[in-house]
Amino acid sequence: MDVPQDLRYTSDHEWARLEDAKVRVGLTDFAQEALGDIVFVQLPAVGDAVAKGGELGEVESTKSVSQVYAPVGGTVVEVNATLSDQPERINSDAYGEGWLCVIEPSTPSEFDELLDAAGYLSLTES
Repeated sequence: MDVPQDLRYTSDHEWARLEDAKVRVGLTDFAQEALGDIVFVQLPAVGDAVAKGGELGEVESTKSVSQVYAPVGGTVVEVNATLSDQPERINSDAYGEGWLCVIEPSTPSEFDELLDAAGYLSLTES
């Protein structure tokens, strides 16, 4: 299982990367592996307001449908539109081309409250 050191994580298996005061969000390698082959992704719209821990969208796999939750609250400023035609990118490149959206946080300190790589590894091993 891949857990990049430079990212932050939620207990719901989303990753977050701080980029120029915005937060790029995706599903972790652990989550995509547990879900199996991803066949559909429902993403928020640009301009949507999201609350930390609030529903961000959903991912459908051959096994189940899972909710995706916002690691920080704020406004969605970008979505990965290629996932509508190629949702399997989450499986093949969870931390790269498989990203979900970018959020401009309303409370930037929420990013610092997320789990670091060691904390996330500890969570997945229990």
